[in-house]
Amino acid sequence: MKIFIISGEASGDMHGGNLAKELLALEPAVELQGWGGEKMEKAGVTIMKDYRELAFMGFVEVLANIRTISKNFKLCKSQILDFKPDAVVLIDYPGFNLRMAEFIKEQGIEVLYYISPQVWAWKESRVKKIKRFVDHMFVILPFEKGFYAKHDYPVEFVGHPLLDVTDQPASDDFRQKHNLSEKPIIALIPGSRKQEISHILPVMASVKSQFPDYQFVIGGVKNMTASFYNSLAPDTQVVLSDTYNLFRNSEAGLVTSGTATLEAGLHDMPQVVCYKGGTISYYIARALIKIKFISLVNLIMDRAVVKELIQGKMNSKNATSELGLILEEANQAKLKAEYRSLREKLGGSGASQRTAKAMLKILSNLN
Repeated sequence: MKIFIISGEASGDMHGGNLAKELLALEPAVELQGWGGEKMEKAGVTIMKDYRELAFMGFVEVLANIRTISKNFKLCKSQILDFKPDAVVLIDYPGFNLRMAEFIKEQGIEVLYYISPQVWAWKESRVKKIKRFVDHMFVILPFEKGFYAKHDYPVEFVGHPLLDVTDQPASDDFRQKHNLSEKPIIALIPGSRKQEISHILPVMASVKSQFPDYQFVIGGVKNMTASFYNSLAPDTQVVLSDTYNLFRNSEAGLVTSGTATLEAGLHDMPQVVCYKGGTISYYIARALIKIKFISLVNLIMDRAVVKELIQGKMNSKNATSELGLILEEANQAKLKAEYRSLREKLGGSGASQRTAKAMLKILSNLN
């Protein structure tokens, strides 16, 4: 049995790696190739293209890199044809993966989609393409099953895979390992792409002087350097590739919108959700996106649990004020109670294993 997996972002690499690990545990003879990164490779996937070469965000940025993106499509198609998989697993990354789904379906290969594109937020018309070209959809957010049911498309809710990786105790040697003082920590989580980090980190770091009793620590990603972060936020400690331990050891944080907002919530870290992007891309997105929240915590809970500071509202004054509020003991207790409800809504752990079992059952029924 052969499976090709396509992920195009850090979170997709993580979830793809956990899925691959479970697939191989259940069926050791399965051959896995794909696009991803270090976590997928460690789990046993032969990586044909590193996801870090694919990370273009925003409408303007995508247009500027259209030739590279076109070459990537051709490369991926040829690799799939050479590998001749029984199925292709697409993980989120809809701009690329939904186009690939059409090609894969045309080749008579089973199309399995793990972690739905956020079609409930914008481009709802993409549901038509999903219904035509995706054989099985595995969703991780509880409200997505109802959304797809309205479109007469059955999907399987498997639970959220982050529950498998966030339920760990705090590291005892975190401060020592990263040369941090005993002062309480405020985390700055500026995202994973250079463009978004450049827009948002200087604003995040501008609040430091208002909180002299705390040390500010940037949660950085592996493919960036500490010097890059410090060029935007001078004299601020940087912790690379240890964000979960940073969450567990922080009193509160400023967190860029995305998967990190849910990760922070599942680690019980009080947070202010931030977003600040390129002006043109932001206004195009605002015209198209039809959801009332940008953070996954608020979307899942269907109410404003965490404060969101978006574009113009993401400034030093507002960030200082909101951060001060969530550092208050009563507000911290209230937020952590909300986070417990969040975990309950997401179901139990074991999403990766449930998904792997379901996928292998589908493939065994095809043969």
